[in-house]
Amino acid sequence: MASKQVFSYNPKYPSVADLRKKAKSMIPKFAFDYLEGGCNEELNLSRNENDFDDIFLKPRYLQKTGDIDMSTEIFGIRYQAPFGISPIGLQGLMWPNSPEILAKAAARQGVPYILSTVSTGGIERIAEASEGTAWFQLYHPTEDKLRDDILRRLKEAQYPVLVVLVDVPSFGLRYREIKSGLSMPPKMNISNIFQAMIRPTWGVKTLQHGIPSFATLKPYMEKGMDLSQLGQFMNRTFTGKVTFEKIKAIRDIWQGPLVLKGIATEEDMDDAIQIGVDGVIVSNHGGRQLDAGESSIRSLMRLVDNPTYKGKMKIMLDGGMRSGVDIARACAVGSDFNFMGRPFMYGVGALGNQGGEHTINMFKAHLYQVMQQISIDKISDFPTRLLTSL
Repeated sequence: MASKQVFSYNPKYPSVADLRKKAKSMIPKFAFDYLEGGCNEELNLSRNENDFDDIFLKPRYLQKTGDIDMSTEIFGIRYQAPFGISPIGLQGLMWPNSPEILAKAAARQGVPYILSTVSTGGIERIAEASEGTAWFQLYHPTEDKLRDDILRRLKEAQYPVLVVLVDVPSFGLRYREIKSGLSMPPKMNISNIFQAMIRPTWGVKTLQHGIPSFATLKPYMEKGMDLSQLGQFMNRTFTGKVTFEKIKAIRDIWQGPLVLKGIATEEDMDDAIQIGVDGVIVSNHGGRQLDAGESSIRSLMRLVDNPTYKGKMKIMLDGGMRSGVDIARACAVGSDFNFMGRPFMYGVGALGNQGGEHTINMFKAHLYQVMQQISIDKISDFPTRLLTSL
């Protein structure tokens, strides 16, 4: 008889919906809107989640199985589950010290955490907190000198995987952020100050850990910048398309695994293969960039079904997953690995220091139960249980 695994998490919050409800009561509205919002009418934000509903799995109740193993190897590293934590900008604004909380939780639970260039955790501190397991997502700077110095720091800190973001040639029109004042340059208006005052735990922890800032970028910023100057710095430093030539230059410098995040079309896949990247994360930036685009899961399914790309690189998914059942669906349609962002921020917003490990274990418990139900004992068997999809 197969042995049963037990995953410890707070039973008051067994789902992402439960975490979201609690987090909303703890995080100021302007920061919660920043976390949740998509661009324009938020149609693609909804598609990201809803399109999973049309993927069905078939159970095999009479088939014999062994011990369930959720571990997954990618880029020569074996992780304890086929999912990790997506890069998110301004994490410490949404919940104080959240980059460090999540990086530590991911390291303890054997899954990858991706630090964003524009997060509030710095390269060196998160490398230490994650015990050298964190990946890094690069917002490509306009200046090669800045790019090269960030790559130098990543190498010295021994980051195992570099992810280059390609889907922000311009910042999406996010109506919630515009209304709240969190567009660039950000503004703290009277409404935002009031929203912070009625979330006292968030306020106390913000005072404890300090006003959030772009920690990785601090060495390149003039001291004492006001909000207007910060906005100008960000626009000046990160405005511009990430082109074939820019990725090729990084490939020549970076010797470790190189991943492109934001790929959604065959044309960009063809270029990625030509450059020699090791993987792509199919993503639409959480529905925050192009409202007329398709969901991430639809893009992924089209790409993994193309025989041209089979075995050429790892094809991973970011966006829309809200349960271990969704992770199972993604694995069944051919995703090599999966990343989620908002659910983990709900976790730390709801449960603070315990939120990271709670959310990871919650997803592990969901996924484990699905594997029991459909009678498989390893992640690579999921495609054999795909009944129908989209």
